[in-house]
Amino acid sequence: MLRLIERFSWEKKTTSLVYKKRIVVKVGTSVMVNRNNRIMQHALNKLVDQVARLYEDNVMTVLVSSGSVNAGREVLGDSVIEDSSQRRQVYSAIGQPRLMRHYYTLFQSYGMRCAQVLATKRDFNQGEHRMNMVNCYEGLMREGVIPIANEDDAVSISHSMFSDNDELAGLIAELIQADMLIILTDTDGFFNGHPADENSRLIREIKVDEHVEQYVTKANKCQTSGRGGMESKLKVAKATAAKQIPTYIANGKTDHVVLDIVRGKAVGTKITV
Repeated sequence: MLRLIERFSWEKKTTSLVYKKRIVVKVGTSVMVNRNNRIMQHALNKLVDQVARLYEDNVMTVLVSSGSVNAGREVLGDSVIEDSSQRRQVYSAIGQPRLMRHYYTLFQSYGMRCAQVLATKRDFNQGEHRMNMVNCYEGLMREGVIPIANEDDAVSISHSMFSDNDELAGLIAELIQADMLIILTDTDGFFNGHPADENSRLIREIKVDEHVEQYVTKANKCQTSGRGGMESKLKVAKATAAKQIPTYIANGKTDHVVLDIVRGKAVGTKITV
């Protein structure tokens, strides 16, 4: 264990000399699919282009990408499996390589490399599993490889599942000591009502001790094919921000949204201590 810790410390010092920032970007299913729940290639193109531009500016991005279940469903179609958990496992197992093929091809077109990192919740528990995760991420970033994370749905069981990829993104941000976490969804941020209501107002900044949960209603939750909603995003954002990692909730369908946030523009909702 001591050897692992020493190795981690050395790698952190080495990496910090290369990248002036490291960020985690979580892209939700709602950003990636069309109204028919099919993966949109141009949505992935826009995302990868931003990651590539940040890389040229010495900013390393870890992507937490949803979409594997949808990608698998596109291949398999309607399943004969009645058990919802087993059906999800099958769709994810089929969809993961398909989704990674998209990312691999796109990053390759920029002369970049990416890698898949699958995890279950127990991998973040203190101990050897966690240190192995740290070493994996640090090693990839040190080599200039973009880590693409997702839950290992194919083998996850109830007690080792994340509530959703928002939770996974928050844990990774803490794990790699990220400078910021950006959660991309299909609304412009956190509103004090339904985003479609003309009387609703976008809240630009939220403090972790500010009680805004009252605004999370059924109408204000993201109704997408993913597991997460605005309630989950707010919970994760507050927990991550409390660890001194500024967190943003923003519209992933807006052009250059990640670039704008990293460059300090007032985009989406910022959650801080």
